[in-house]
Amino acid sequence: MSNIIEITDFHAPELDVYARLTENQLLNRHEPEKGLFIAESPKVIERALDAGCIPVSLLLERKHITGQAQHIVARCQDIPVYTADFDVLTQLTGFNLTRGALCAMRRPPLPTVEEVCSGARRIAILENVVNPTNVGAIFRSAAALNMDAVLLTPACSNPLYRRAIRVSMGTVFQIPWTFLGTNDTEWPKPAMDILKRMGFRTAAMALSDHAVNIDDPQLMSEEKLAIILGTEGDGLASSTIADCDYTVCIPMSHGVDSLNVAAASAVAFWQLGNR
Repeated sequence: MSNIIEITDFHAPELDVYARLTENQLLNRHEPEKGLFIAESPKVIERALDAGCIPVSLLLERKHITGQAQHIVARCQDIPVYTADFDVLTQLTGFNLTRGALCAMRRPPLPTVEEVCSGARRIAILENVVNPTNVGAIFRSAAALNMDAVLLTPACSNPLYRRAIRVSMGTVFQIPWTFLGTNDTEWPKPAMDILKRMGFRTAAMALSDHAVNIDDPQLMSEEKLAIILGTEGDGLASSTIADCDYTVCIPMSHGVDSLNVAAASAVAFWQLGNR
């Protein structure tokens, strides 16, 4: 049976992971094998558990122990379950945003690009997308709209940041993903060369006089396609666009020149995914 622990001291070090550690401290770049992340809400926690993530502790509103989170408590045997009434828990930073349940989990080791892309026909690549809300929204669209995997350049926001997980509704645990190396010198080369050796054609989502429309028949018929989306504001680097097989645009109206990267991803995945 899980160890139910009543919260009486908000400064207890066991609660640091929920209330006081920054995302970078949780990530623990110097010792990544000790890194943690926070999953919020019963549904998201269950998706993380289904993906094999290892729980360290739970922080639950008391009523959820025998309510919405009872299945989670049953699955997380022999870990601490910290609890109190809602009005007490709201004193912990951010808890009022969690739908009554938080779970600290160990970060899984990252797979290789080859492992993530094995068997994939449609993948998304994010270049320097730094907003965790956008990353989470892109993952949700990728999972819903037939992307097989997501790759991120090293400067992207981490998909296991708390906000990214929350916005994704836990789909970061359902779709394979990894980073394209550990520093910016690995993108666009040699990472682009690896993708091409694996048979992927590459499509840069960018504004250009030479771009093809997103419904271009040849583009849509590609057997294996990597859809590349750029950072908020500036979009893709010119060197990335130059290395791609296609430059692709979404037709706009009313004088609008572009969409937010998360919105653009949903349109691209819907049109180019394997339906």
